[in-house]
Amino acid sequence: MLNKKPFRIAISGRSGCGNSTVSTILSERMHLKLVNYTFHNIAKDRGIDFIKLCEMAEEDPQWDYFVDENQVKLAMEDSSVLGSRLAIWMLKEADLKVFLTASPETRAFRIYEREGGVFEQRMVETHARDERDHARYKKLYEIDTDDYAFADLVINTNRLNQHQVADIIEAAAKVVVGKKKDDLKQERQD
Repeated sequence: MLNKKPFRIAISGRSGCGNSTVSTILSERMHLKLVNYTFHNIAKDRGIDFIKLCEMAEEDPQWDYFVDENQVKLAMEDSSVLGSRLAIWMLKEADLKVFLTASPETRAFRIYEREGGVFEQRMVETHARDERDHARYKKLYEIDTDDYAFADLVINTNRLNQHQVADIIEAAAKVVVGKKKDDLKQERQD
């Protein structure tokens, strides 16, 4: 995408903000490798209930370390879109760091639509997961997931669909690519 230099986008946000969906759309549109191996994937691959795996991760940091180290390694191999809870913190080399937000109600409704169940229960589970994840990331990495002000772009996804969010990120990525090309030209002239 950029004179053979890798271009990397990191996308983070809490459950239900659209990280996985938007990352997939962007990787397809921009012809970038998608890196989005999550606890959902591990649970499916190993035949473990997702909620049970999350509980196991609270007791044993190997699960987080495994996911996070492998995602960064995969993202660094080539131009990529890394979508994960910690992408903007873990992929230090990202050219564009994006944080997605949405209200707890919007997020719980999206999870309810995706996974079914009872909406009120999804609200309770989403809130509990947020608290557990926040405490776990703070303990494991000293990362405060409430502090994302350093992100290049913060998008509230409440009123936007996944394609509109991807449009915004793609436009920002094109600006960053253009700036990098200008910087390369300047370096060559110096």
